[in-house]
Amino acid sequence: MAVINKDSEKSKYQVPNLDRALRIMEFLSENSSGATKAEIARQLKYPNNSVFRIICTLENSGYVIRNEDSNEYSLSRKMLSLGYKALVEKNLVELAVDILRMLRDETRETALLGALLDGEGVVLEQELSPEPIKFMVSPGTRFMLHTAAPGKAMLAWLDERECERQISHIDFVRFNSRTICTPDAYRKELENVRQKGYALDIAEEAEGVICIGAPVFDYRGMVKAAIWITGPKFRLSDDRIQQTGETVKKYGQLLSKRMGFQN
Repeated sequence: MAVINKDSEKSKYQVPNLDRALRIMEFLSENSSGATKAEIARQLKYPNNSVFRIICTLENSGYVIRNEDSNEYSLSRKMLSLGYKALVEKNLVELAVDILRMLRDETRETALLGALLDGEGVVLEQELSPEPIKFMVSPGTRFMLHTAAPGKAMLAWLDERECERQISHIDFVRFNSRTICTPDAYRKELENVRQKGYALDIAEEAEGVICIGAPVFDYRGMVKAAIWITGPKFRLSDDRIQQTGETVKKYGQLLSKRMGFQN
């Protein structure tokens, strides 16, 4: 009877370039400062032309980004999208669901949870306002960082280098006269956010829509997500915004505590 070599049997179904691509991504994950194509080829002992094609494919797909000054490549945040439900979203959303409901019930506005992903924000979960006029944002919706309250809430507490990296990739699109349109104005706004402990979007993108957001930290003290409410301006008047900001901040702190954060 013939003896079947299981390793040999498995190797028949391997795709060499896919295997190389996975190993390249693993290599970049261990070299967060980045590496050039030549360095990748030398360290992994792969042909230069093979590395070139794989890196070009990964860059075109958004999984790696190139530093234009050094020509070094590093992993983008898009990799998070593949394992987000299993690695982050599941635990974070499970911990946040009842807190979102409490925030919604106390403010009577739609309460949302989101995180940073690939240079934008992404909505993870929401609890809809009980009011007849309300805002609904489907989970998975992306939002801009320079206008959205949750974007400001997260960037304000990133370390300086990562914050500057995020700012450098923002396309400061103007929507109206209230939109922040320059990096310097945005940095000033982030300082205001740090002082208050919560962030505001006073109809900076959509007319009549107010958002108030606060950061969520993990056990390492790193900003992990943002929690926020969104509602119409006629309910979120100027005299109510500060009170609601403190409420959102309170629930952000509660979720952070659940994530293991000790302030």
